[in-house]
Amino acid sequence: MSDEATFFLLVRDHCQRDLITCKINDTVLIAAGKMRDNGVSSLIACDDENQPIGIMTDRDLRNKVIAGGLDPAVVKVSTVMTTPVLSVFEDDTLFEVLYQMSRNRIHRIGVVNTNNVLVGLINESDIIRLQNRSPQRLLQAIDDATSIADLKKVYQDNEQLVVFLSRNGVRTNELVKMISLLNDQITEKLIGLLKRGRFKNLGKKNAFMVLGSEGRREQTLKTDQDNAMIIADDASSDEVADIEAFSQVLIDGLIEIGVPECPGGIMAKNEFWRRSLSDWKNTIQSWMGTPSGENILNFSMFSDMRVICGDGTLEKQLKEYIIQVAEDNSIFLAKMAQNVCRFPPPLGLFGRIKTMSTGESAGMVDLKKGGIFALTEGVKILALSAGMLGGGTHERLAFLQQRNILSKEQVSDIEASFNLLTFLRLRGQVDSAAAGREITNFISPGSLDRVEKGRLKLAFDVVKSFQGMLTQHFQLNMLRN
Repeated sequence: MSDEATFFLLVRDHCQRDLITCKINDTVLIAAGKMRDNGVSSLIACDDENQPIGIMTDRDLRNKVIAGGLDPAVVKVSTVMTTPVLSVFEDDTLFEVLYQMSRNRIHRIGVVNTNNVLVGLINESDIIRLQNRSPQRLLQAIDDATSIADLKKVYQDNEQLVVFLSRNGVRTNELVKMISLLNDQITEKLIGLLKRGRFKNLGKKNAFMVLGSEGRREQTLKTDQDNAMIIADDASSDEVADIEAFSQVLIDGLIEIGVPECPGGIMAKNEFWRRSLSDWKNTIQSWMGTPSGENILNFSMFSDMRVICGDGTLEKQLKEYIIQVAEDNSIFLAKMAQNVCRFPPPLGLFGRIKTMSTGESAGMVDLKKGGIFALTEGVKILALSAGMLGGGTHERLAFLQQRNILSKEQVSDIEASFNLLTFLRLRGQVDSAAAGREITNFISPGSLDRVEKGRLKLAFDVVKSFQGMLTQHFQLNMLRN
């Protein structure tokens, strides 16, 4: 969003709602103590009936009390406050705020609702912070970072930026791309900081890769670490030891920045996910030779690999090997497809959306389990069976259409459904982040309007139809469970 567009945002979305007040008959000393304790630069002064009468600012303390030689323990707030409280309406734009501030030579202004009741406050620094909320400034902050603490601050600002941009109309596809780009940049910067010290030579005999949704560049706000390391076969024992130490420090650094560790341990600091190229090839062969649930899960996560730093030829060699082995393991791919079809969309009788019936998620639907998983995994399996490994869901769909594996109409339906499910998922996460609630993949159908609810039902219908297509394509009815 451009700086100019910021001026036309609504006041209601960016004012401070938690008003800190004092009484007009409080002494300035008491009021100043309240400002200090709450970390604010102004107080709304109210009468005995708690009606706002004026505002006292740090400038009033400086110009009227200290410079005026008044005793703060004696003088009352009513003596130094500014009255009345100038205000704008919630539905005014920030341009109106700046206009009123400039016209009246003030730095903060009250916010009232349609009943003319004071509900908030907005000041110049709030608007300045908004103007600083842009991907460009965040990328610059990453470039300027000199420590993990700096990157932690950027990571926190990244979530706030997503919330801000989502609330102001930026498209979901663009937000998802931005999230992945910024996460990549943060990781690369952390690696750069580590390589300034004891790990200067890292990257020549290894490749650090991100997996899963991060590998596909399809992350939303709920994300944890999924990564792995490939080590060159000719790496010496000393080099292997350095790569192991680097992996430990790197993952711990990401955790310190704020990227949650993977609950399943899919991280390069764990030996299972840090192997030589030959060992990875043997592991891939073992996974495909024994299509157990765990092996399918591990392969599915790993096959979304994308190198972040190091020797990219290691990743290329491993991808070529996976494609080659997949050609001879159609049963494994069919078992993967069978696993996808075990998660039907949440549709009940007469096509109604079926919600969770018990627990904390009662009345909710899991968008990832109910639809996104089937689409991303099913498309990935189809693409791999046709010789494509890598890319995101949209790239894979384009490939499948080119190969006439999916028709133009099928691709259009799947893309529309995937986009809607991702949009609703991210919007729910943004709302949770803004409200300070836990970020999940659940939404309440009751929170949707009739049109959105209808579109969600259609999206789940597409998921169900796509699973039927997978069943036919891989002849799943011929498989043993």
